[in-house]
Amino acid sequence: MHLQEWLKSLCSSAGLKGSEHEDVWRLLPSQPLSSLFLSTSSLLGLGALASLTAYWLVTRPRPMRPPCDLQAQSVAVRGDPSCRRSALLKDDLLQDFYYENTRTAYDMFQRGLKISGNGPCLGFRKPGQPYQWISYTEVWYILELGSGLLAKGCRANPEQFVGIFAQNRPESKVMFILTLFVSLCWSQWMISELACYTYSMAVVPLYDTLGMEAMVHILNLAEISLVICDREEKAASLLENKEKGKTPKLSCLVLFNDFSDAFVEKAKKCEVEVLKLEQLMDLGRQNLKDPVPPQPQDLAVVCFTSGTTGKPKGAMITHGNIASNTSSVIKILEGSFVIQQDDVSISYLPLAHMFERMIQVTMFCHGARVGFYQGDISLLMDDIKTLKPTFFPVVPRLLNRIYDKILGSVTSPLRRALLHYAVRRKQAELRSGIVRNNSLWDKLVFNRIQTSLGGNLRFALTASAPISPTVLSFLRATLGCLIFEGYGQTECTAGCTFSMPGDWSTGHVGSPLPCAMVKLVDIPDMNYYAKNGEGEICIRGPSVFKGYLKDPEKTAEALDTDGWLHSGDVGQWLPNGTLRIIDRKKHIFKLSQGEYIAPEKIENAYMRCVPVLQVFVHGDSLQSYLIAIVVPDPEVFVSWAKERGFVGSYEELCQNPDVKSAVLEEMKAVGKQAGLMSFEQVKDIYLHPEMFSVANGLLTPTLKSRRTDIRRVFQEQISSMYSKTAI
Repeated sequence: MHLQEWLKSLCSSAGLKGSEHEDVWRLLPSQPLSSLFLSTSSLLGLGALASLTAYWLVTRPRPMRPPCDLQAQSVAVRGDPSCRRSALLKDDLLQDFYYENTRTAYDMFQRGLKISGNGPCLGFRKPGQPYQWISYTEVWYILELGSGLLAKGCRANPEQFVGIFAQNRPESKVMFILTLFVSLCWSQWMISELACYTYSMAVVPLYDTLGMEAMVHILNLAEISLVICDREEKAASLLENKEKGKTPKLSCLVLFNDFSDAFVEKAKKCEVEVLKLEQLMDLGRQNLKDPVPPQPQDLAVVCFTSGTTGKPKGAMITHGNIASNTSSVIKILEGSFVIQQDDVSISYLPLAHMFERMIQVTMFCHGARVGFYQGDISLLMDDIKTLKPTFFPVVPRLLNRIYDKILGSVTSPLRRALLHYAVRRKQAELRSGIVRNNSLWDKLVFNRIQTSLGGNLRFALTASAPISPTVLSFLRATLGCLIFEGYGQTECTAGCTFSMPGDWSTGHVGSPLPCAMVKLVDIPDMNYYAKNGEGEICIRGPSVFKGYLKDPEKTAEALDTDGWLHSGDVGQWLPNGTLRIIDRKKHIFKLSQGEYIAPEKIENAYMRCVPVLQVFVHGDSLQSYLIAIVVPDPEVFVSWAKERGFVGSYEELCQNPDVKSAVLEEMKAVGKQAGLMSFEQVKDIYLHPEMFSVANGLLTPTLKSRRTDIRRVFQEQISSMYSKTAI
């Protein structure tokens, strides 16, 4: 027998096939065994080596098999290359649901309830302690809360709006369940939302950054009579407006935390009833009603925008919208990441926005777990380390912090060189489609990084704002888990594009979800044309919202007559069928933490500042703060500076860093008086001595800023400010 033949037999018995055992035997000599004069011990050693080689070949990392051709991730619809749908679909029929029995958010929780086997559902922890869990069966006692809402006059139909003014942090409550008093943590959000869905009511989120004027508008527009709050302070702010006659419909406040007698007395004077959660649930037990499940076309939530350009608009999201959006993500991940009962997600993102809510609905659908952070963002990393999540929904700002922390912790040149070499080796694996956390580099270099996030991460999803390709590629290597990027907006429920499993390239936001068609539309004013693969991103499909609550004018601006949602973002189709975001049609953009910015509103506020003549506010979607180009008023700038002890010509003063600091402080003071939020205030400015004008191409004939041209002209100054500004 020849050595190759003997080893081939050994490899075959080890389960290797085809080219797998060819890799072993092609390297060995072809002489007969007898010619090698091998001793018994040599043969045993050779057999052991062959077995180890065969084992390595069997267990070596293999690239992830993508669900479609990664060079053709989307398909042109009816031959139109500007309009595309997912390559995962067999035809142009978009996906409404994944599981036959999950066509509403209520159905999805019911599925998790059935398959969980009374497994853990919601988790909480107290400082320094492990997580405690509430089971799916215990969570289902929301039936009592829903019946309590009915007893307080709420109707079991989707036109009944219930306000929720609470943070998605847990609160410990003692509740009577199965004749035992058990200390449980309830997420105000989830218990309230599920209770509403059980009786077909719609949820209306309220949150602090809206501002009280906007909340008054929402309460009146939706005719909300009952609001669920987490703390007395929030309820008191609503009560003040009721006292002033601004919210006449408000008649009941339900609080999860204790409240004072003085608050109750004040509420009585305002003709508002105040109840504890336990009281409402007791009322529900006494008047228990059968569930009234919603239909796919019924409203589930009215999610109001932050109102950066005026009054908030209420995006009407149906149960069918939610089911189609979550089902599309499940469809994309079905071959690479199947959510299991022992999977756990960390909840810390605002539940007032759709991204986090869609994550939780997806987890519930599979009987998986959701653990809530303690409510203090500074303790989030400790919560993550304790919870050990397998699923990490994240925003670019947090990923940027993790990236900066990793690089900042490596101080010696040798360790820094080792880190970057290890990252390059893992990135090489990623390019070949291999994602793992058990390589030599994971054990030697990345173990501490992965342990700081619990050590069990299988999947992370970043959304809400663009992420730097450098950061994304680095963290995919160091964390050793699947990291996907999605793109969308509230009006299409959450996402409309999603990274394809197996495609670990960066610089794009993936291909259309199976629930959405995405097309690009010409923007002649900005020189973007669909024939060139560029234009405004428009979305159509079962995940697109119904419109804005009682606002047909704004609805018509967002939805055209053919049902296409116009996003206001500018996209570009890449050759492999993925989408890249390249610009913004409207003068509204999003910072890395997800805050929307209306720069013209901020500029109008700052132009009331005495030394300022013109101002251009700029924000980068990869940054968390704003900067500005400021043209001082030549008529007053020199005298204004002189009053503050600065001497020099107009041009000299523009170059003086102390003068710049004084102007910046003056602008911030004016901005504060104008009611600008902290994230709307600029952090750095550049003083430019030449006015923006039609002649120099920085103003339009109607004297509006040519924003694209200003960004281009001052790109060097903008880059410099972002590189040196310390936040």
